[in-house]
Amino acid sequence: MVRTKLQHCKACDLYALGPNCKACGALMVSSAPLKYSPEDPQGKRRRERENAGSDEWADSLPSPSDGGDNSE
Repeated sequence: MVRTKLQHCKACDLYALGPNCKACGALMVSSAPLKYSPEDPQGKRRRERENAGSDEWADSLPSPSDGGDNSE
């Protein structure tokens, strides 16, 4: 079942309503992100799954003490 009705085919850049593209047969993806809720009823389980708050997770975050040089 699709999350939203409007789907997008990344292979041929076509928009449609079904789960598969009618032009190329590729799998369609949602054209818009899921809605955000400040209450986030599944937030606790999602953070546990992503191990948010652990030392490894904290070390992976960017830090302002990295020098702040964003030139790439």
